[in-house]
Amino acid sequence: MVIENGKIAEIGSWDSLKEKFPDSVLIDCSNYVITPSLVDCHTHLLEFAPTSLYPVTPETHFLAGKAILFQALSAGITALGEQICGHPLCDFSKEDYQKAVQDLPLDVSFATTSISIGFENLAHFTSISQSRAVTQYDLSDPVLVQMIALESDYPGENIFINATPANFTEKEVPRAGEIIYTLEELKNIVKIYNRLGKRIGAHVAGEQGINLALEAGIDVLHHAHGITDEQIEKAAKQGAKIVATPMGGTHLRPNSPEEILKLMQKDIPVSISTDSYLPPYPGTPWLPFHDQTLQGPDVLMLIAQPAMQLLKKHHYDENMILALLTDNPARLLGKDDRFGRLEVGLEANFLVSEGIPGLEITEIDQIKNVFYKGVKVIDRK
Repeated sequence: MVIENGKIAEIGSWDSLKEKFPDSVLIDCSNYVITPSLVDCHTHLLEFAPTSLYPVTPETHFLAGKAILFQALSAGITALGEQICGHPLCDFSKEDYQKAVQDLPLDVSFATTSISIGFENLAHFTSISQSRAVTQYDLSDPVLVQMIALESDYPGENIFINATPANFTEKEVPRAGEIIYTLEELKNIVKIYNRLGKRIGAHVAGEQGINLALEAGIDVLHHAHGITDEQIEKAAKQGAKIVATPMGGTHLRPNSPEEILKLMQKDIPVSISTDSYLPPYPGTPWLPFHDQTLQGPDVLMLIAQPAMQLLKKHHYDENMILALLTDNPARLLGKDDRFGRLEVGLEANFLVSEGIPGLEITEIDQIKNVFYKGVKVIDRK
């Protein structure tokens, strides 16, 4: 693989390339596996994670955020889909978040959203109103919805059909899972996004909520925990995409390996994501965690492995399996023309590791090098 000006210039055999590019600097990775770098298309690393993990103030918030992003980079992730939901302790705009990441060797897309948190008194925020709470009625206001839609880079959790537990304990969020919107409200919101030429994604779980999402024409279902076989059929017919979060993120048990297999068997484009930082859903047999300590982007390979190995047992191609962490989320972000695969003309974002990420390896120490636009940004000797 020949890298020039941050992109993949050519791929071929060593014998043919060494004659065509005799003056190139050789990096011999023949003892390792080279794959596209990872893409985590659903995270909360810049808004919610700093206040959850560190005793930050507004002046130090983004210092913590950058440290968290570096952890993602060291775990082989070079592209993120970040949610900006609005936070009572963070009066930051999308521009503030964009400025914070502009000098980092990471590609960050931002989904601007509204959010409903399942406290005893439901709390509603938006990326536009920032730290100022809004009412449930405001969430469907056409002017506010249009402002959120215009700011959004991709179909992330633009709306929360169910109130979220976020990263709070069950006792703190007794109304997690409660349906926030009527079908008519959802259809009107979808129309606004469609009129602007935008796709829309939704946080959704449970049969009732997923039915509402599908009836309203939501493009991307984030989580879709508890999806039924009939709903999988309908999602496939409608061309909906699904972001699976095997670690949790809603009031229901998260996506199992068997569920992800069913989605793949119906040719639904599936991306696996961490939704981090997040407490693992308790009592989930495919997760190795023993408590609800918040987990971050460094566990992406670990939480994806059970589903990836099940797909391998069902004779799925390794590249198709790896795409759950690379090409599929890149397409969701609308950036598959830039990265997500090792192809001529795409950015040289790749990993040098001891095995196929997620499928064969789960420890970040097994990733020896991370390259971003042809530059080595992580080096483990």
